Amino acid sequence: MTVRVDPSRMANAIRALAMDAVEKAKSGHPGLPMGAADVATVLFTQFLKFDASDPTWPDRDRFVLSAGHGSMLLYALLYLTGNPSMTIDQIKNFRQLGSLTPGHPENFVTPGIETTTGPLGQGIATAVGMALAERHMAAEFGGDVVDHHTYVLASDGDLMEGISQEAIAFAGHLKLNKLIVLFDDNGISIDGAISLSDSVDQVKRFESAGWAAERVDGHDAKAIADALTRAQKSDRPTLIACKTVIGFGAPNKAGSEKSHGSPLGADEIAGARKNLKWDSAPFEVPQDILDAWRAAGSRGKAAHDAWAKTLGTKDAAARAEFERRMKGDLPAKALSDAVARMKAALAAAPKEIATRTASEHALEVLTAAVPEMIGGSADLTGSNNTRVKGMVAISANNYGGRYVNYGIREHGMAAAMNGMALHGGLIPYSGTFLVFSDYLRPALRLAALMGERVIHVLTHDSIGLGEDGPTHQPVEHVAALRAIPNLNVFRPCDTVETLECWQLALEAKERPSVLALTRQNLPQLRLANDTDNKCANGAYEISRADGEAKVSIFASGSEVSLAVEAQKLLAARGIPTRVVSVPCMDLLLELPADKRAAIIGKAPVKVAVEAAIRQGWDAIIGSDGIFVGMDGFGASAPYKDLYRHFGITPEAVADAAQARV
Repeated sequence: MTVRVDPSRMANAIRALAMDAVEKAKSGHPGLPMGAADVATVLFTQFLKFDASDPTWPDRDRFVLSAGHGSMLLYALLYLTGNPSMTIDQIKNFRQLGSLTPGHPENFVTPGIETTTGPLGQGIATAVGMALAERHMAAEFGGDVVDHHTYVLASDGDLMEGISQEAIAFAGHLKLNKLIVLFDDNGISIDGAISLSDSVDQVKRFESAGWAAERVDGHDAKAIADALTRAQKSDRPTLIACKTVIGFGAPNKAGSEKSHGSPLGADEIAGARKNLKWDSAPFEVPQDILDAWRAAGSRGKAAHDAWAKTLGTKDAAARAEFERRMKGDLPAKALSDAVARMKAALAAAPKEIATRTASEHALEVLTAAVPEMIGGSADLTGSNNTRVKGMVAISANNYGGRYVNYGIREHGMAAAMNGMALHGGLIPYSGTFLVFSDYLRPALRLAALMGERVIHVLTHDSIGLGEDGPTHQPVEHVAALRAIPNLNVFRPCDTVETLECWQLALEAKERPSVLALTRQNLPQLRLANDTDNKCANGAYEISRADGEAKVSIFASGSEVSLAVEAQKLLAARGIPTRVVSVPCMDLLLELPADKRAAIIGKAPVKVAVEAAIRQGWDAIIGSDGIFVGMDGFGASAPYKDLYRHFGITPEAVADAAQARV
């Protein structure tokens, strides 16, 4: 059904809903929705491929509101186009507890939201990953099944954040031509005019990064449509800088920071209604305008139906594989068989290697079993060991590869990984040094918030990296990562634990994981061919006491073998001691209290050993427990000298424990 309504009236529906919702909540950002309403109207009514009745259609275009503070723009669009979950009551409950309209868009709360945004810059960087995932999946499954665009609405603030440079440079390099960024160029930030702090020519900036870029009047529907038409035909990603007036229609606050982040007020809203010729009561949309919007929401149904028919004609195996991967289901038997084979091989021929090397060996079997795994590194491939033999790199000439050279862009890398996971069909993993997790932390935090399966291989995990010194030696980083909710931080002690931790990371469908891995070689402590995954509980007794234990030593990673040596010293002194490996403190602390207590045990003396700070360990050893580790920064020296210098030795552990017995 074709319903013809003046696009400006349709845009005014967005403006009115945004004004009314922010005013009712007494909180929010009306300026962006009012200013960008014309741009959004053109995009959603003429270009965006979507079916409002099914916001999870795999081949829909993705729309990312990078400027998440303008969330009412997106909520208004979802309501107007007929998203089944977005009712007018949800609009009225904007920013209220339990509503589908939180202050910033949250994809795990609201159907139809592609990604959680709010921290500026994250949306545009995440969208790069979505666009890359689209190209890769098209190369693998065919352009008749995967063929969609990724659109971004970005603000000045998004483009000021440093992550935006990482993102646009990477997208330009890979020529992700189905990525289109609409820049809401309103010249205003919270403090006032953008000219207070910035004078970058964004068009030239994007052009220098290999993008097509142009400027248009953001209130001229034809100019916007013409620019989008050109963008869809481009051989490069495109920036369209849409010159807009923030708070468009407001009589006194339009074009001012006063409309940015607070309600307009009753008098200003009355004036805006008059300027916009909007006579309807709050939260009411004239029927002809609502009908036109609902028609726009169903415009993509024919394309959706045609796509479903195309998918139905595919070979049954290919169709099943596509559907499995888009659901996020693992090839369970292939994965378990691969793990079992490698465990048997390690039991037959133990390896004394660094856990980063153990990770590489694990990846050789896992990537063969799980084809949706896409690797990468932030220019540290040879150090992170994330690229296995035969893995082809993705490039602008070959999107079908399975390895991404992200360059020295940790933050952009992590956000792109989020986008790949959100797109569906892929499990991204990548590497950098653990100390550089500081660079990517905001994106990793969002992955945890959204519950996305991304896996970060963070090597050189302690003073054990040696000579590079304290700038590169992580001390507080493991504790800082453990502090993020819904994030599994794995620190395996040997090659078997590394394999088990990889398996757990892959099986954690709704949370990200970190693998903190060593540079130095470690002995293989697990020599039996265990069929169960001992790391699944987060901790387990790796070496029993000879008799009733008087001491329990808890350790992770490289310090587990050190703890085993301390156990031997204590046994020689007549002190029965057990060693508990703690590869994932997060999983241990999530166990029911009785199960957790059974693992921790009843030994009167508890010692924790980790070449990092104490923070977090008191949950296991208590505030009166003994901790052997770091209480400051490291130093530059061979790693064995550093362990002796900082007192992280079997002798130090044994002496400290004996003093308490």
